[in-house]
Amino acid sequence: MARDRASRPEAKPLRLFVAVDVPDRVKGELAAAVAAYRDRIPARWTRSDGWHVTLKFLGATWPRLVETVHEAVRATAAASTPFESRLTEMGVFPSPGRARVVWAGLEDIKGLFPPMVKRLDYLLAEHFVPEKRAFTPHLTLARLNPPRNIREFTPELVGLAVPSEPFAATGQERCWSPTMKSALWPSR
Repeated sequence: MARDRASRPEAKPLRLFVAVDVPDRVKGELAAAVAAYRDRIPARWTRSDGWHVTLKFLGATWPRLVETVHEAVRATAAASTPFESRLTEMGVFPSPGRARVVWAGLEDIKGLFPPMVKRLDYLLAEHFVPEKRAFTPHLTLARLNPPRNIREFTPELVGLAVPSEPFAATGQERCWSPTMKSALWPSR
């Protein structure tokens, strides 16, 4: 049996993404706001304790790249400043007629989320495909499969205001995996 690392098979990939945490109080406010829709929309609803703003989905990531991801997250954090955000409204992707995702949007008055996403894309481009779609800060609340016309169930949902107190949008960013939660950006 070979003893050198190069001849051994690599460990299984991890499913990773880089995300911004949302405070528990905001998750609680949102959970109360969407409770009435859970029985009305035939979807797979996400758990409120997992709600976050995904900055970059990495998908299957080889363990040897985890430190590269950590470095990119640290560099992005160092180049970013904390700012306030709040929940805004409910919406769906890609459109009300073919909804796949029900989401709650976040305010980004100063446009600070997209530069973080672009920096992550740039720093990780050697190993991960940059996102082509424009970034829309949101929390994924539910997934519909197959896509459905959301108006059949809740004609008032798209654009419905979601009450929210302001919260710090940076300072709790993480690299996430279903089995690993690694705090990478300390609170400021």
